[in-house]
Amino acid sequence: MNTPELARRVRFVLCEPSHPGNIGSAARAVKTMGFRDLRVVAPREADYRTHEEAVAYATSSIDVLEASRSHATLAEALEGVTFAWALTGYDREFGPPMSPLREATVKTDAWLKNYDGDVAFVFGTERSGLTNEEVMLCQGSAAIAADPESPSLNLAQAVQLTAYEMHMALLAGEGHEGGLYDWQSRFGHEAPATNEAVEGFFAHWEKAMIACGVHDPEHPKFLMPITRRLFGRSGLTQTEIDLLRGICAAIIRPKKDRAGSKKP
Repeated sequence: MNTPELARRVRFVLCEPSHPGNIGSAARAVKTMGFRDLRVVAPREADYRTHEEAVAYATSSIDVLEASRSHATLAEALEGVTFAWALTGYDREFGPPMSPLREATVKTDAWLKNYDGDVAFVFGTERSGLTNEEVMLCQGSAAIAADPESPSLNLAQAVQLTAYEMHMALLAGEGHEGGLYDWQSRFGHEAPATNEAVEGFFAHWEKAMIACGVHDPEHPKFLMPITRRLFGRSGLTQTEIDLLRGICAAIIRPKKDRAGSKKP
């Protein structure tokens, strides 16, 4: 697994989850955002790793589900953690100070760079969330900004949002805020076509427009200037030029008429 060093130090802790499907979904949410460390405290289903529902919801993240560590108590799950965030929807009178989730993840990025140990995001059970005792074991509280008329989130949804925000904070900390991975812009690195190739296309295009009756060279109007403006905005690549010139050739002389001939 090619997981960045800082991401390896972020763990997601589920306290007493009732539904194996939520554990599987959480495993998927964690891995999708580049993390791998999932902890489960006192799950209702002790064999959740092989539970049919958990496996189905984990999909391509079975490895994270299988590698997740189960603990009897939250204190055990937090061993090696130097800062833990309690995910809760409201402030507690005697709990740690509350921060918006996005602010919490930015603080986490800075913490990971300046201090040793792991950072944990702790989530409560589906029905009632974290207990006051569980919150008191954490150094900070973080809340997802939700509509006050419907503030409750599914456990796996809360994990997904938290993992996403943490992933974005790590990217921003590396100077890649708002960026995508190379594989997501695989067509963005093709070199633009040369000026000679573009001019060759425009000449070919004009012949094709004459051939199909759209363009009258005696009364040219604005076809070619508009064509230049249109394709000039797109930043044509050589592959695109080749495609467009193939279309032009087909317009000027259909493929069936070109059979056996090497000339367009």
